[in-house]
Amino acid sequence: MNDVVQYFNSSNPETVTTSVKLLLLLTVLSIAPGIIILTTCFTRIIIVLSFVRTSIGTQGVPPNQVLLGLAMFLTFFIMAPTFQEVNKQALTPLFDNKITLEQAYDRASVPVKEYMSKHTRQKDLELFMGYTGMEKPKSIKDIPLTTLVPAYAISELKSAFQMGFMIFIPFLVIDMVVASVLMSMGMMMLPPIMISLPFKILLFIMVDGWYLIVKSLLESF
Repeated sequence: MNDVVQYFNSSNPETVTTSVKLLLLLTVLSIAPGIIILTTCFTRIIIVLSFVRTSIGTQGVPPNQVLLGLAMFLTFFIMAPTFQEVNKQALTPLFDNKITLEQAYDRASVPVKEYMSKHTRQKDLELFMGYTGMEKPKSIKDIPLTTLVPAYAISELKSAFQMGFMIFIPFLVIDMVVASVLMSMGMMMLPPIMISLPFKILLFIMVDGWYLIVKSLLESF
């Protein structure tokens, strides 16, 4: 134990550098979930799935754990080519001690930037580039992640809400029809949601809703 304490208290430059790298690594690992969420397709998928559950009106069905698990595995499926490229270009050479940590970071950021740039709206990217006073980059590699990540995030949010709006329409029509029928029958005290819920579930089953939702998500990427 004393040897460990002496190691970290040492003024040796190599020891200090190692300690700083270890601290940075722990910091990155602590924010890794946020990085994964904002640099992958997870945001769009989980929001769309949440819209599906809300539009049907089933409250906690499917449970949050099921939606998160489905969103996570769909994310791995869609991001597999990007992850494979990162592993090939950065992680494998790093583990084989062929490149440094800094070189691995630069190589790993390239496939991620290429993926995010495909799904980032030009207007959103120009918003953050204009705020920082950046000049127009010559290539995707010249765009810093600090600029590309928030632009990609708001682009994904817009895409997710657009899909959510389209999902809401048919279920909203059912709610309006049921509410109108109940009012015409004078049954104003009966909550329309109790009557419309079975019809919405039946509609979702008849059109094979989960298949269509997942298919739309996959095609959107």
